[in-house]
Amino acid sequence: MSTPVSSIAVLFADIAGSTRLYEQLGDAPALAEISRCLALAESVAAGHGGRLVKTIGDEAMLAFASADQAAAAAAEIQMRMTSPGECGVPVAFRMGFHFGTAIEAEDGDVFGDGVNVAARMVALAKRGQVILSATTAQVLSAPFKPNLREIDVLTVKGKQQDIGIVELVWDHAELTALVTRPGVREAAHLTLRHGARVIELDETATELTLGRDKSAGIVIADKLASRLHARIERRRDKFVVVDQSSNGTFVMIEGEDEVELRREELILRDRGRIAFGHSSAIEGSELVEFDCG
Repeated sequence: MSTPVSSIAVLFADIAGSTRLYEQLGDAPALAEISRCLALAESVAAGHGGRLVKTIGDEAMLAFASADQAAAAAAEIQMRMTSPGECGVPVAFRMGFHFGTAIEAEDGDVFGDGVNVAARMVALAKRGQVILSATTAQVLSAPFKPNLREIDVLTVKGKQQDIGIVELVWDHAELTALVTRPGVREAAHLTLRHGARVIELDETATELTLGRDKSAGIVIADKLASRLHARIERRRDKFVVVDQSSNGTFVMIEGEDEVELRREELILRDRGRIAFGHSSAIEGSELVEFDCG
């Protein structure tokens, strides 16, 4: 079963040069770095009202209700990728998106002409580029217009009309201000409980480290925890837990299955608990409980 055809923006984010990355780093470190980048794309998309449809190898497929949301997310993802990764090797996305008709299946997957056009856009993108169709550029709001650059016209088999190709120049100062300017939102707030200790994170206290190291914001005594096991940081109006451990971070959101993070990150929501190095279901586990209020 599928929902009726509707107009959505589909964005593909593809790791550029992933084959070379595996050659340089080896299988396990390269996979960890690619997973980190895909998790970053998912997290940024969520911050702009989008969702992860699926990952396809080293590529993320994301969906948004509007072209503006997709453009803002694409720009922010590229901006965030300019920071050096943990692997020490520069990693970048090729990105392409299109706003058009598509069918959303019950399992969350998306099909249709809009997806096909978006896939053509990312195939044309180079490392660090964001490419979109001319029809999508036309529906972007005014603040994005100065950051658009017409590139070419593409003849696509099976389509009666050629498709105009446009680049979103994301590193302009004007677009940086547009993407990072906070909109109307609720204040971020997170309550953490570790034993008898209660810690509040908000707009001013924005980050907390967790691990066996005595300098951590929450010191974890569990032998399976790493010295610098994980961190929790604010992303606009949300808090994200980021695993940086050897044995993984286990997050249980109330009413859902437990999620194991390995060099990945997860947006915290509702309430739940976090365990370090093993499942929270193990008796005697040292836990940090969270409540997003």
